[in-house]
Amino acid sequence: MTKFIFDLDGTVTKEETLPIIAKHFSVEEEIEKLTKQTVMGHIPFVESFIRRVFILGKLPIDEINVLLADVALHEEVADFIRRHRENCAIATGNLSCWVAKLVERLGCEVYCSEGQIENNQVVKLTDILKKESVVEKYRAEGHRVVFIGDGNNDVEAMRAADVAIASGLTHAPTASVISVADYLVLNEVALCRQLNQLL
Repeated sequence: MTKFIFDLDGTVTKEETLPIIAKHFSVEEEIEKLTKQTVMGHIPFVESFIRRVFILGKLPIDEINVLLADVALHEEVADFIRRHRENCAIATGNLSCWVAKLVERLGCEVYCSEGQIENNQVVKLTDILKKESVVEKYRAEGHRVVFIGDGNNDVEAMRAADVAIASGLTHAPTASVISVADYLVLNEVALCRQLNQLL
C-alpha cells in the first residue's frame, strides 16, 4: 500500500497556524519572525519550536483549539485525504492539544508533538515529532511512502521517503526541500493529479 504523509501547516492548511494563534493573542511580531526564519531554514526547527512554545504555551489551550478548528484548508487536498484516509497521515511538529479539532476534519492518522499540560496551559514540551520517524515506521511495515512538505523541517522525512513532493501551495518551498524532492507542485490541481497517479 502507498502511504501519503502530509505536513500540516501550509501544505494542508492555507495558513501557518502558529502565527494565527500569535495574532489572536497579540504576540504576533516575535512569532512571525521565528516562523519565517524556521521555514526558510535559518533557525533549526527544534530550537525555534521550543522558543515559540515558551511564548505561546502560557495561552489557554481550549481557546487555541477552538481558534484553529476553522483554519482554511486547501480543500482539494483535504478531500483527497478524506477519500483515501486509510492511505493518508498527517505529520506535524505542532502540538496535538492545539490542533486536535483542526485535524479531526481530515479523519486520518495524525502524528504530533506533545506537551505537558497544567491548568489549561502547556508547561513544557515532552516530545517533538521527528517526521522521518513516521516515514520509517510505515516503510518498516512494507508500505511505499510519499511525503508532501514545504519547509526545512520536512527535509529529513522527504529524504527517507520513497517519493518526495515539494509543495508550493501556500508559500514557496525552501531550497533544501526542492533539493531533495522528486516532484515540485505549485497548485492544488497539480498536487492532487500527482497524488492520484501515485495511488
